[in-house]
Amino acid sequence: MIRASFLFLLLSSAPAFAANCSDDRIDLRGDWGQAQFRIEVADEPQERSIGLMNRPSMPQSAGMLFVFDEPQRAQFWMRNTLIPLDMIFARPDGVVLRVHENAIPLDETTIDGGPGIKFVLEINGGLSSRLGIEAGTELRHPSILDDAVWPCDDDSQN
Repeated sequence: MIRASFLFLLLSSAPAFAANCSDDRIDLRGDWGQAQFRIEVADEPQERSIGLMNRPSMPQSAGMLFVFDEPQRAQFWMRNTLIPLDMIFARPDGVVLRVHENAIPLDETTIDGGPGIKFVLEINGGLSSRLGIEAGTELRHPSILDDAVWPCDDDSQN
């Protein structure tokens, strides 16, 4: 089920995140600091096939988390997607393997996140670079269960 909400960013100077995870929020942390986004979750095939298509805009602090049933080679394109996006590809434990920045609206070129991907976070284009999100960044969300490097019940900063 897609859960819509607004995006909200917190940087490393903000107080510790609440230990309680929420389906409509994802936390990120890395050497660059921390951020938090309000998200929609696409965890069903129909939701994943539509994604962020046909939306003229998205709040700066919003995003969509794609959750796959099993790790796989994740390949995306921008057909019918009207806004530039950063795609953040993560493995089952929530560690980011690859970031594709500024995917071009309406471009049908395949964007390959590589094998072993279970989660893909899409945010507004250019935010990854501005925040410093890169490979090795850790994600925290209720969907990240198996061997999560940053589990929902962990409120540590590092």
